[in-house]
Amino acid sequence: MNLIGRYLLNILKWLDIGVNVIVLFGASNETISERSAKARNAGRKWGCVLCRVLDWVNPGHCDNALTSTIGGDAIIPDGK
Repeated sequence: MNLIGRYLLNILKWLDIGVNVIVLFGASNETISERSAKARNAGRKWGCVLCRVLDWVNPGHCDNALTSTIGGDAIIPDGK
């Protein structure tokens, strides 16, 4: 990936994490994809639906985004 592509990808990830923190009250080091995967694994309907959409666009997206050590400081945790 060239420098411009990497720069744009970094901006998109920053926006993703920002929405997770500001709108979803999530952790500052966690993406919406990871929160969705945790919610799906906990049986929450919104996580199941969002992961289906993300996995349709990019197969295995939620599973690849899942990191068990990230997101512990979320205001509203989704894995519980």
